[in-house]
Amino acid sequence: MTRVSYYPGCSLEGMANDYARSIEAVFEDLGITLVEIEDWSCCGSTAAHSLSEMMSVALPARNLAAAEKLGLDIVSPCAMCFNRLRFSQNMLQKGLFDVPWTVSGDLRVHDMTRFLAEPDMLRKIQKRIIRPLKGLRLVCYYGCQMVRPPKITGYRDYENPQTLDRLTRAVGADVIDWSYKATCCGASIGIGRKDIQTTLTERILLKAVQTGAEAVVVACALCQSNLDIFQHNHPEIALPVFYFTELLRLAFAAETKARWFKKHFVDPVPLLARKGLIV
Repeated sequence: MTRVSYYPGCSLEGMANDYARSIEAVFEDLGITLVEIEDWSCCGSTAAHSLSEMMSVALPARNLAAAEKLGLDIVSPCAMCFNRLRFSQNMLQKGLFDVPWTVSGDLRVHDMTRFLAEPDMLRKIQKRIIRPLKGLRLVCYYGCQMVRPPKITGYRDYENPQTLDRLTRAVGADVIDWSYKATCCGASIGIGRKDIQTTLTERILLKAVQTGAEAVVVACALCQSNLDIFQHNHPEIALPVFYFTELLRLAFAAETKARWFKKHFVDPVPLLARKGLIV
């Protein structure tokens, strides 16, 4: 059985606990054991790197050190957490900062989409499918923190990333190519400049509608929240925003529960019912 260390991050303990539940279900179905890092703590995004470069390295380093004790590569479902863990590891490998913990930097830090989009994992996913998501037209939205900067994240295709595309195609969905998949949604700037956030978010959603998409797929709690909540005041858009693991869970399950999606502002249940994917 595959075992990996798991850094859930703060958002999955609160606003994105539906994301956490879908992750647990999917990994269990795939026979992959998530070993949660003992006594993990906040990685410091977004505030730490805005205020103190030292803290932006030290806060993730504590979690890196704890994961190294497990001797297991790290999987992170949060784009920001993934980015900060990789940044800290990079800075420590270069010897640019001293922290109170020993971090060798030998462990690989994966974002969850890249971990699951490897060929062997895709084969496992396809074997596990009970209900293919045929006829469900989607656009994949990566946001900016998962793929940039490429020297930190390791993404070579950061202008046109493909991991989410491969995963959603693997479960039978109709994935529409578009040019806004890695464009910033403005989530982090929303408190200080709501006007900028609104402009960026609206543009992404309207472009998704123009492609003919029926829903958006994400792998970031902040992106999901931003794109989903925005539509509360714009019901004319009405695009459900799924976590990618919710779609994998849907494809794996013999019976789907409407309550899995109860935290969504844009209710995806009517769309799934029209597609015959939920009773």
